[in-house]
Amino acid sequence: MEALDLEKLRFPIGAFVAPTAYNPRAIAEQIKMIGSFANRLKKEVESLTDSQLDTPYRPGGWTVRQVVHHCADSHMNCLIRIKLTLTENLPTIKPYNEGLWSELEDNRTMGIAPSLLLLEGLHFRLQWMLTNLSASDFERRYRHPQYGKEFPLYEVTALYAWHGDHHLAHITELKKRSDWT
Repeated sequence: MEALDLEKLRFPIGAFVAPTAYNPRAIAEQIKMIGSFANRLKKEVESLTDSQLDTPYRPGGWTVRQVVHHCADSHMNCLIRIKLTLTENLPTIKPYNEGLWSELEDNRTMGIAPSLLLLEGLHFRLQWMLTNLSASDFERRYRHPQYGKEFPLYEVTALYAWHGDHHLAHITELKKRSDWT
């Protein structure tokens, strides 16, 4: 497979582009995307067989099952990071190795129903929390030691709106392929 094709499979909606400033209209749209993510994901995966769930979305990529569990893992971290940011002054968050987490037994073999339920409640909470933040709250930041930079909550909101759609596109694009079984 050519590098360009692999890159398209890796980033079907394109790479994340961080906003440079707080934009209330963009934030409102991103919050809607976050709020609807769990239901959109469930719609795409609820009728898949175990064989389909165990299909990687690209060569060397995660299976659909791992993608679903990764979204739960990642978005749990998102909620915690937001809460830390709102309750501490410039907290340094704890990174995690998503690649190693994806290889844990639960992510590789467990059914997806628990992660779908978790995402439903989690995204309800994220949407509710984000909807009720002030403009100054969105300017609050956390420090990410892995990247050596500070992330304002308006960027975090954009990132997780993109992140959900990014992984949802992995699944929808895989389902369109002629070799999908």
